Amino acid sequence: MKALMIPGALALALSGEAALAGPMHEQYLPADEQNLRVGAPEQQQLLLVTEYSVVVGNQRPSNLQPIPVTSPLSILLKGKPLNKGATVTQVQIHFDGAESKSLKKPGYDDASRTLTLYYPQSHYPVLVDLLRNEKVYCQFLTYANGHVWADLHTAGSKPR
Repeated sequence: MKALMIPGALALALSGEAALAGPMHEQYLPADEQNLRVGAPEQQQLLLVTEYSVVVGNQRPSNLQPIPVTSPLSILLKGKPLNKGATVTQVQIHFDGAESKSLKKPGYDDASRTLTLYYPQSHYPVLVDLLRNEKVYCQFLTYANGHVWADLHTAGSKPR
């Protein structure tokens, strides 16, 4: 078996091209108008969603008075990791019923292989519609400057 020999300049150009390539599904990221995505991501978790379940809870966490009853709403996504180095197997999505201006930061837990996302409750119908009707991907990116990006997105599709 012969080894493929690539001249130095061509090899350097090819390796440089690979180094300049962005993360998988980069084309689905919105414009970075504030220049927050500096350099290549330190981490990317990309998941193809294969199943989901919805949990509408009702809880009374203690015997405090007045009785603090809450009704948490969440979606659990399961799927398969797509990019090299990705270990994510599930995504827990929590919804904020108070429609806060500031949501909790998305986070990834290596031990449980779980990505946790937070959305306003008004996003629930949109997300469920996507899950019912489209092939959905979940993406999580972290950058050296502390910036974190997470999203649920579909691949390009043609209108019906």
